Amino acid sequence: MTLDQRKKNRVTLLDVARHAGVSRATASLVIRKSPLVGADTRARVEASMEELGYVYNMGAARLRADRSLTIGVVIPNLTNPFFAELLAGIETVIDAAGMVVILVNSGDQVGRQDMLMTRMREHGVDGIILCPAAGTGEGLLERLGEWHLPLVQVLRRVSDQVDYAGVDYAQGMRQAVDHLSELGHREIAFAVHGPVHSAYEERVEGFRQAMQAKGLGAEKVVRVPHQISAIVDAAHLFSEGPTASTAVICFNDVVALGLSAGLYDLGIQVGRDFSLIGFDDVADADAMRPRLTSVSTFPEAIGEGAANLLLDRLAHPEIGPRKLVKATKLQIRQSSAPWRGGDHDLRTARG
Repeated sequence: MTLDQRKKNRVTLLDVARHAGVSRATASLVIRKSPLVGADTRARVEASMEELGYVYNMGAARLRADRSLTIGVVIPNLTNPFFAELLAGIETVIDAAGMVVILVNSGDQVGRQDMLMTRMREHGVDGIILCPAAGTGEGLLERLGEWHLPLVQVLRRVSDQVDYAGVDYAQGMRQAVDHLSELGHREIAFAVHGPVHSAYEERVEGFRQAMQAKGLGAEKVVRVPHQISAIVDAAHLFSEGPTASTAVICFNDVVALGLSAGLYDLGIQVGRDFSLIGFDDVADADAMRPRLTSVSTFPEAIGEGAANLLLDRLAHPEIGPRKLVKATKLQIRQSSAPWRGGDHDLRTARG
């Protein structure tokens, strides 16, 4: 079949409307997922589209709307399950708006992030949701402003002059410290890893403030390696020496997973001899044994919030910058337990 023949035989939206017994305008509203169309009418039009083999011409729609109907999402780490849940929330909202997500990974490198942002502009995305790479300066945000490219910061914050969706990290730290204090723990450490950015700083400061509020020493902020296999080998830092503790709050659930394995190798039983609290409460937390006590940050809801902020910004570019900060909730499971007493370097717990 020639190109002219294919064009001649192509099913149009008018064909769909006639087949479904509605106006072309109503069929168009169904295509655009408008809430103005009733459920029965929508089902009838969609059935006609299926029966006739109608294919929506997205390219033509973009030209008519002078928009690409695409949103760029830039994240720093594709391997962390937290970001998969964040993306699911973003896509739920963007899909419902009839748009598509273009996902890229900056690898937490500012230079690569700059290159990706330029490519996003070249591809004509309508806006960007960005989890800024560590070290990102306000110059990037100023450049996006010059490009008239709407932006929402997510999880990490570079400027208060740009929309932001994130987490109350300090609240999460208070919940974790309060829980361990109530269980009788006094020697509590915070295991951190990765590059320093706003979320890192807010968690560290939140830990220190929460410990001081309980009259506890806040000096045990201990860096562990970035790779999970190396985190396993770093577990001894919390079982002996100057940073020995009876409980550890982890920067995220990945750190908790590594330390749980490392403590097991040392003969220390998490949930009995030692307490461990994760942060983020991703889906794997409940699959660990013992089940991991973790601070829920609700990444899917954060993703939905970020996407809604961006859609609002596209519809109302004149509004001032807004901030959505999600409250946290401590999910108590098996990995945290009352301190049993004894030497806090855990030498008596082994064996």
